[in-house]
Amino acid sequence: MKYSDIVLQPLPNHCFKVVKEFIFKDVVVPAGFVTDGASVPRVFWSIFPPNRTDYLPCAIVHDFLCETKDLKKADKHFKECLECLNVSKFAKYTMYYAVRIYHIIRYRK
Repeated sequence: MKYSDIVLQPLPNHCFKVVKEFIFKDVVVPAGFVTDGASVPRVFWSIFPPNRTDYLPCAIVHDFLCETKDLKKADKHFKECLECLNVSKFAKYTMYYAVRIYHIIRYRK
């Protein structure tokens, strides 16, 4: 996956609509899918803005997979996508463990 593979339309309230389907591994994110980017609490936006292009594609794949309720796969693909896009180790592990811990606490999965 490359950044150039992703075509998005900005929507109100920090959301985006996928204009052209794109693929990451075995996941096809369809055109029309709407995401809010990375669901980062506002207090951390100065460190991890929710729509930063470094990791926005990963957040889109993660959000799409979360809708399928396969949270472990969503989290695993999120981390792999962060690695593919060469996101810094600090950001990669911070964001990966944040979503993993959230899913464990919230959904016990």
